[in-house]
Amino acid sequence: MTAPRDPAPDARPALERLRARLEGTLLEPGEPGYDAARAVWNGMIDRFPRAIVRAGSVADIAPTVEVARETGLRLAVRGGGHNMAGHGTVDDGIVLDLGGLTSVEVDPSTSLVTVAPGARGADVDAATSVHGLAVPLGAVSLPGVAGLTLGGGVGWLTRPAGLALDRLVRAEVVTADGRRLEASAEQNPELFWGLRGGGGNFGVVSSFTFRAVPIPPEVLGATLSYRPEHWRRALTAFERWSRQLPDELTSILTLTVLPERLGKGDAPWLLIRCAYVGDDHRRGQRILGRLRRAAPPDDEEVGPVAWPRWQSAQDDTFPAGARGFWHNVAFSEMDEDAIDQIVTYAGGLTRRGTGIDIHHLGGVFARVPEEATAFPNRSPRFWMSIYGFWRDPADDASHLAFARRSQGAMRFLSQRGEYVNFLGPEDSGPITDFTRRVYGAQKYAQLVRVKQRYDPENLFRQNHNVGPEG
Repeated sequence: MTAPRDPAPDARPALERLRARLEGTLLEPGEPGYDAARAVWNGMIDRFPRAIVRAGSVADIAPTVEVARETGLRLAVRGGGHNMAGHGTVDDGIVLDLGGLTSVEVDPSTSLVTVAPGARGADVDAATSVHGLAVPLGAVSLPGVAGLTLGGGVGWLTRPAGLALDRLVRAEVVTADGRRLEASAEQNPELFWGLRGGGGNFGVVSSFTFRAVPIPPEVLGATLSYRPEHWRRALTAFERWSRQLPDELTSILTLTVLPERLGKGDAPWLLIRCAYVGDDHRRGQRILGRLRRAAPPDDEEVGPVAWPRWQSAQDDTFPAGARGFWHNVAFSEMDEDAIDQIVTYAGGLTRRGTGIDIHHLGGVFARVPEEATAFPNRSPRFWMSIYGFWRDPADDASHLAFARRSQGAMRFLSQRGEYVNFLGPEDSGPITDFTRRVYGAQKYAQLVRVKQRYDPENLFRQNHNVGPEG
């Protein structure tokens, strides 16, 4: 049996010293468990790291960063491993895998929730819901808290509570030079600003502290389902209805071919899913009733549901190991032209696992001052994600061509900014005009200033990168 090629033999002494210092483990090619450890959520990403550090505690972060700096090996930081673009792994570099660090501590007296860097949304929901609290952490429960928060955190609590990053009050960070810093509104505020939307560009966050929001024991969940012949009426009615909603109600529209197990056939459906998080469910029913009367659904499911169950209801929509793409478009007017484009594109959906989600924004999200965080744009009323997942590599070319066509068809809707958590591998890579376009000139320039102070050598570049040279 031939030994695996060593792509960086000069790094071996440093890696062996690191192995001896770790509380966790270091895996190299050919060692038991290496292949399982290098896998990430998007099955299209197939990379071979020189070493994988599976952290046993946050104390393993600083020595791993030190060795990456010393050897020049490219560093990838992985929390939940759910990043669509595959930033949690790297060829011939070091992966710092924090996925085993999943503790969540809740202080009900202050509503503060402290989360380890490998925790997932489900871990937080399980710990907070028993205290009648929640942190806004996306629309499904499987993604890691770290990447979700550093990029944004659009989900089921966006209107009543804002993004995940809007609830962040403190972060503990290991920077490129090995310092352990606290970032908050009072300490290192420029770093705190950059962490909230700037991704993993400035360091490794070893701890997140959020201020949770109260949530009732059960939310009012609703799914109104429409066949293609009723889409125009439903979308037109939704546009009018959505302009007069209270913050307590968040909606996500989905156009997709439903799973076979639901018995809905092979044609695509439009689902208008709503979560009302107020205490008065009768009020929520009255609000939903206005939409039902304007656009009677072909099928519906409405009723109270425990928050963790609602948050995890769509987890199986995005299966780990599937191959996938993801694009996004921000827009504000669901006018006749926009509805024409949505109906035309979505009417051509024939593949299960491919679809459109349209997140209705506004509420608390929109009232956070634009300059308060690095998140690209607070002004859109809607954020659309266009996605697809499949298993067979032979289908890659046709699916990716479909993705490019669909993105192009929706581009005319687009406002400034793109959501980094809704970007796939085709949008990743070295410093490009793309990253500048995502944030806009003013925010990008501010991010560059933060980068110059905390990572001037661009050690943390396995991301949607902000370069220190601007």
